[in-house]
Amino acid sequence: MDRARPSPPALAALLTATALAAAGVTALTPAAVADDADLARNGGFEAGLDGWSCPAGTTVTSPVRSGASALKATPAGSDNARCAQTVTVRPDSSYTLSGHVRGAYVYLGASGTGTTDVSTWTQSAPDWQKLTTTFRTGPSTTRVTIYTHGWYGTGAYHADDITLVGPGGETGQPPVPPTGLTASGATSTAVTLSWSPAAGATGYAVYRDGARVRTVTGTSTTVTGLSPSTAYAFQVSALNDAGESARSDTVTATTTTPDPGGGDSGLPAHALVGYLHASFANGSGYTRLADVPDSWDVIDLAFGEPTSVTSGDIRFERCPAAECPGVESDAEFKAAIAAKQAAGKKVLISIGGQNGQVRLTTPAARDTFVSSVSKIIDEYGLDGLDIDFEGHSLSLDTGDTDFRNPRTPVIVNLISALKTLKARYGDDFVLTMAPETFFVQLGHQFYGSGPWGGQDPRAGAYLPVIHALRDDLTLLHVQDYNSGPIMGLDGQYHSMGGADFHIAMTDMLLTGFPVAGDANNVFPPLRPDQVAIGMPATVNAGNGHVSPAEVTKTLNCLTRRTDCGSYATHGTWPSLRGLMTWSINWDRFGGWEFQRTFDGYFG
Repeated sequence: MDRARPSPPALAALLTATALAAAGVTALTPAAVADDADLARNGGFEAGLDGWSCPAGTTVTSPVRSGASALKATPAGSDNARCAQTVTVRPDSSYTLSGHVRGAYVYLGASGTGTTDVSTWTQSAPDWQKLTTTFRTGPSTTRVTIYTHGWYGTGAYHADDITLVGPGGETGQPPVPPTGLTASGATSTAVTLSWSPAAGATGYAVYRDGARVRTVTGTSTTVTGLSPSTAYAFQVSALNDAGESARSDTVTATTTTPDPGGGDSGLPAHALVGYLHASFANGSGYTRLADVPDSWDVIDLAFGEPTSVTSGDIRFERCPAAECPGVESDAEFKAAIAAKQAAGKKVLISIGGQNGQVRLTTPAARDTFVSSVSKIIDEYGLDGLDIDFEGHSLSLDTGDTDFRNPRTPVIVNLISALKTLKARYGDDFVLTMAPETFFVQLGHQFYGSGPWGGQDPRAGAYLPVIHALRDDLTLLHVQDYNSGPIMGLDGQYHSMGGADFHIAMTDMLLTGFPVAGDANNVFPPLRPDQVAIGMPATVNAGNGHVSPAEVTKTLNCLTRRTDCGSYATHGTWPSLRGLMTWSINWDRFGGWEFQRTFDGYFG
């Protein structure tokens, strides 16, 4: 996966932007300044919690910063006591969010900005302390959620005099309440909701047991992070620039009991996977983990890299401030990981990448790999591991033609290392892989022999690893990009650039395929819930980018068997897990087009 670094002018621009933000400088046009107003409703909490969604909060008369009341919210061990309200704003406009807080680990932030969501915090405020942050809305953003929260189990915090200053948005009539709310597809940690469109709505708020848990633009969503064998009550309201409708009728659903014979992935029925540039910078810019939108269900921290190709010693070094302006501290980074996990997300360390070749040539290197990767997982409290071996990390020895019984040491040692890690952390350990098509689907033609009449022992070299770990593998998301033409199960070559390539490559994984053209040597199909489709987020991110329309055709063909074009799939897989992209940073650079496509399709 490409990680080219920015040119000096690009880096200077990033430094300049960060310096302006740190100084509180915001570019406001004269017209915008003239229209500025405080848009926060009941920011002093003089009217109780009116306007705020605050399940763990109340109002108190002491201590207060001004007036007669202030907010007091108390985080529990599994809750950060978030208090939020959604405000009507103007697109492409600048805003300043401020508030006064007391307590330990108190946060103030804004989400749904359409650009970069922001937050600011204080580790310790024994007396009232002012927090301030700024943001600019996206070109179509009309509503933003402002919030404050504490930290898990750290005691109560107080907030008062919260303001959001900027131009007000236009208002009209709130929408009608949604109807037809149903719950389905319950797992041990998630429930899928769907409802009928509400006239006049531009979005919907989802409530769980009376507390708002998310907003969406479509008419379905999967609520994650639930407890097994637990009954939940859900409602939905409709939103537009004018306000929020009454809530829908209540529907109840009970999560299932996990299968004691195997681990539950904890992922929603359809998941969005993305790589976050955590150890380096390039032209896409640095993105703080806390600013990654909630749409991303699996966040792969890129990258852990070896101290040498054959040592097995993996290190994860976060991007230095000089290279990544705005990079968070280690404490903030770890807090963001915990917050994502509390919201039901999975945060993994990704090993390898374009520059991180890893060859476990000896048992000693294997053991070093296990211990060093475990150290990273334990230090940051991560959910698991993504294997992103590229280049010459995996290749076959001459004569190694049986993917079921590999003999090549680098492959045998990698399989052993991954099985050891899985056994060490148990069924909840999330294991994913991101090989290139060369290492997987090209095995259909050239496994153990080499393509184009020559010898290239890398062709299909991932197949024995995938097969040996298929019972432990959470997700396989092959990089369907930076690839040459690959022969599909129809005997035709398929090239990047449209839905056809993704459909043919994914059909092979879900149907199974003869290895090296041998009808007696078939690579068995993977379960559809184990498969996500890898695509570059923007044209800058890698060769093979396709438009949102082509992404939709791909999903329609594989999950509904429509829009398949000239390629006839060998099945229909509505439980296909979802999409992966390189990368979250590039998607942000491209205005979140990839994320919006996924949200629009799966809700």
